[in-house]
Amino acid sequence: MIKELVKDEAILSQVCEKATPQDADVAQDLIDTAASLDDCSCLAANQIGVTKAVVVYFDDDQQAHVMYNPKILMGLGAQKAVEGCMTRDEYSKVTRYAKIKVVYDELVDGAFKQRRRDYTGWIAQMIQHMVDHCNGKLV
Repeated sequence: MIKELVKDEAILSQVCEKATPQDADVAQDLIDTAASLDDCSCLAANQIGVTKAVVVYFDDDQQAHVMYNPKILMGLGAQKAVEGCMTRDEYSKVTRYAKIKVVYDELVDGAFKQRRRDYTGWIAQMIQHMVDHCNGKLV
């Protein structure tokens, strides 16, 4: 279901609770909401008012990818970037890693399977932005 974006910093600055397999509907709401927005590449659950650690991003082929409870284990190649955000009006200067190692849960047949993957470039930058959201960090 398409949800309204939340711009309330009191909600966006909360550390998100750990997601469970029962949060699959939150993931679908994120996909639906992000797909309905112009120029939206990724969203975190707190951006639609749900303080759970669930994020979605779209790859270059517009395929949606959901991560539950993402954590960045390692980052290499720190670089400066300027980012926009769907729930913030201004752009922010941030430091992002060119390559990251992430551990996250994926929902498979109704249960979580832990995954560990490396990401680079634009997708790595989006994931770092969304993990910041899960941690209640406003860029």
